This record gives sequence, structure tokens and C-alpha cells, in this order.
Amino acid sequence: MTYPPDLLPRTKTVPFARALAAHGDRTALVTRDGETSYRELAARVAATAQRLGEERRLVLLAGANTADALVVYLAALAAGHPVLLVPGDNDEAVRSLTAAYDPDVVVLPSGGEWEVRERRPVSAHDLHPDLALLLSTSGSTGSPKLVRLSHENLQANAESIAEYLGIRDGDRAATTLPMHYCYGLSVINSHLLRGAGLVLTDLSVADGCFWELFRRARGSTFAAVPYTFDLLDRIGFAGMDLPHLRYVTQAGGRLAPERVAEYAATGRRNGWDLFVMYGQTEATARMAYLPPHLAESRPQAVGVPVPGGSFRLLPLPDRPGEGDTGEDGTGELVYTGPNVMLGYAETPADLRLGRTVRELRTGDVARRAADGLYEIVGRRSRFAKILGLRVDPQQVEVLLERHGITSYCVGGDGELLVAVTGDADAQQVRRTVADACGLPRRAVRVHLLPELPRLPTGKPDYGAVRRLASADGGAPAPSGEHGRPRRLRERNLLRNRGRGRGRNRNRGSGLPPTGPGCAGSTPRSSTAPTSPRTAASSAWAATRCATWRCR
Repeated sequence: MTYPPDLLPRTKTVPFARALAAHGDRTALVTRDGETSYRELAARVAATAQRLGEERRLVLLAGANTADALVVYLAALAAGHPVLLVPGDNDEAVRSLTAAYDPDVVVLPSGGEWEVRERRPVSAHDLHPDLALLLSTSGSTGSPKLVRLSHENLQANAESIAEYLGIRDGDRAATTLPMHYCYGLSVINSHLLRGAGLVLTDLSVADGCFWELFRRARGSTFAAVPYTFDLLDRIGFAGMDLPHLRYVTQAGGRLAPERVAEYAATGRRNGWDLFVMYGQTEATARMAYLPPHLAESRPQAVGVPVPGGSFRLLPLPDRPGEGDTGEDGTGELVYTGPNVMLGYAETPADLRLGRTVRELRTGDVARRAADGLYEIVGRRSRFAKILGLRVDPQQVEVLLERHGITSYCVGGDGELLVAVTGDADAQQVRRTVADACGLPRRAVRVHLLPELPRLPTGKPDYGAVRRLASADGGAPAPSGEHGRPRRLRERNLLRNRGRGRGRNRNRGSGLPPTGPGCAGSTPRSSTAPTSPRTAASSAWAATRCATWRCR
């Protein structure tokens, strides 16, 4: 295949995006419409790369789990054009990032096709030679703070993931996460690197059609965030017949240790592995993984560094009573490896910058256990100072988790905000949390919700929890409970609640009914379908630019 960089040998590119044709007639993509071979995919990518041209330009791509979006992404990487990957299902994010970064090329769906709008023939920006990809730090919003990733970052992380997962060219991974989310994108990159197949879909695992496609495509793996496992419980995943499933990966937030052990045991019985993983966008997705054979015995650990990476623990001088790495062996987890980002971008001027970061301070508080495995024990930035006391909201979530209550906790203005679901007793939750944290009960505000707020990626939406502080509905502190905290009470924490974990988990989530048929297919997001991009199209129509369709 011929790419523009062949005419510009100094242009840096991502190797796996240029090596697609080497995988020949193996299946690259599986969709509901059929299969595409690597040879066919490479031809489409090369043609699109030629259309993007020889001059490096900033390409904004509305990410989606479709062949057209994937072709544009790979074409830009293969031709050396930096990609600003935005959530395609969020019109406001597309508009705000377009306004903030003034891309030279905008690619988005229009009228059932993918339209490429060339706003100018040469870039308006000074683009650093190493810059390959820009991802939002917030995952799904239009925040202008972006992570700058290099060609080396993408290649190194794909190679590392493919190595520890043991990805084979016969594997087929379902795209259960959005393309614009670093975890979802890492699935795409690592499988293309090894010549494996991608089952492209935007269906939820709660949809019967997803599993029909997964079986028909001989799917061997899928990626999950913690919320995914709640959905899997509801559809009876443990009893499904999935003859080609080799492993399931989990990242995107902490999964309760008992849930890790539970699913690891299910996998052992059914012949597949569970890989618990840990990462951040700033590390191009992955920093650590827990070897599957340890998932049942060490479910609280995130494991060991990925191949090519390393950890160290940084002292936390602001934690009273701690030494170099704390009396309990804890410290801030710092990661070093070839997948560490170049740095952040907050304005277009930052796109000219090279590497400004050598190691990644994760912000997570961790310890290295005697067996060499790392455990995350808290989030440094989430620690809250409430009435002079230092409180770790994550540990509050763990406390409530032991009683079968899923909660999101954040520090507010002089109070701890606790959002819970189901039939939990708000007053008992308040008393237990206050006593455990040494806080007066008036400093704990509990909100009972039908469903906890989540981002489109499935991660907790802690911003939404903070906004509850200004709304009515927090359970008021009852009379006589404003005094000094009493001893920790954990009895009778739940009212009219069974002990079984699965029976009442996340009651009232509004999960649509599923079944073997495809009627009423469920999109991944729980929000209403997005409206047509009429406003965005009108805004861009004012720009005189050449347009062409992706074929």
C-alpha cells in the first residue's frame, strides 16, 4: 500500500496502522452486514490516507464503533495526521472541542454516511512531529483539557497489552466500549496489531442481539467496566453457552474484590480467564494487570506492571504519621514506561509541545504487598477535609459495599455526600458512615436514588453526585444526632433487604427487557438517543471547505 508518508519520509506514523495488509485475508472486521478482510481494510485505509493528503493536519473524528470511523482513524495514523478523537454520541462535546481546537479537518456522520469536511488545505497549527492522538481526560465531556499521545505511546501500549493477554490472530474481540474511550480504543489497537478480528458493534451486553452477533462471529473476548458485571448478572451470563470465549478483561474503575473472585471462579468453571487491569488515559490505557490465576486468591490487587513499565511509591508527606512510604507501606503510585503521555494540551498552542512528562503520577494511593502485587487503597485527589478530618470517600464506598450497598461518595462543602440506591435505610447509612469516619452526623448527607449516575463509559459520574449538594433531597439529620459520633454500627444497616448480592443490586436502574429477539435493541448509553447534528452542521456550513464522503 502507498501512503502519503512514503513521499514524506520524515513524517512519523504508527506502525500497526501501516501493517494491515501484512495480515492478508484474515478477518479484520465483523459486523451485522458481514466480514472485511485485512487486505480489504488496508485498501480502504490507504485510499482514505491519500485523500487526507500529504500536509499534516489536525483531524477531529467523531468516534463510533463503525467501520467508517475506524478507517478514518487508521488512515490518519498511517498518514501521520494527529487525531482529535471525540465522543460521536455527544453533540455538545463535538461542538465545544471543534470551537476550542479549530481542527483542519472534521469527520462526522451525516445523513447515514461519514462526511469529511476539509476546512483548510494546510494546518493552522504548529503540530509537533511526535503528536499522534488527542484524547479527553474526562472521557465523554467536551472538556478542553486533552492528553497528548505519541506514535510510540500507541504502538508500545498495543504491544504490551497484546503480550500479557496473549492475543492470537484467531481471536475476535467485541467492541463493548466506545471507541473514544481509551480502554475501548486499546482493545482496537492491540487486536489490529496481532492481526486479530474486531466484532464492531455499539450494542449493549444487555441486548440479546449482542450475544447473537458474538456467537455468530465466534467472539473470544470482550471488555468490561464494573457496571458491565451488573448487567451480566441480570442476563444470566454465568449460564451462557459461549464456546469461543477465552477471556474477559475488566478496567475502568474498581470492581469489588468479592465480585472479582466471583467472576474469576465463573470463568474457571466455564473455561475462560478474567484479567483485572488498571490504567489511565495518561498511560495510553494500561499500566498494570492481575494474572488470571491470582484473581480468586488476590482479588483486591491490581497486579503487576505491564511489560515495559515499572512502578514506584512516592512519599505522601501530607498524611499524618507516615514515613517515607507510610507506616502502612502506602504512597502515591508513580508509573514509568514508553506509554506515558507526552503531556497535556489545554489550548491549540500546546499542540506544538514535545514531551513535558517523563513519569506519571497517578494520584492513586497504593501499596506493594509482600507477594509483589500492587493494591490501590485510595485516590489522593478524592481525599476530603471535612471539619478538620481527612476522609477517604473510596473507603466509605468499600464500607458500604460490604453490606451489599453500591454507593458513590464525594467530599462537598463541609460535608460528605453519599449517593446510594435500592432500599437502604438512609438514616442508618448516615450513622454508620459518620461513626466510621469520626464525623458528626450532620456532616454526612445521604441521597437515595433510583440509579447511580454514570458517564457513557460506565464510570461513576462523581460530578453529578456533587451537584446533588445544591438540590433538595438529602436525608436530613434526625433530632438528637448532631452530637459526638457513637461507636461504629453495622448491624441492621439494611432494611428489608436480603443478604443475596444479586437479588437487589442496583434496583430501579431502568434496564430494558432483553430476550433472544432483536426487537427493541438497546444502545449502550442509558440516555435518550442523540438528536441529529443539525446545529453542528449549520455551524460548520459557514466554513468554506471542501467535502467528500468516506467510501
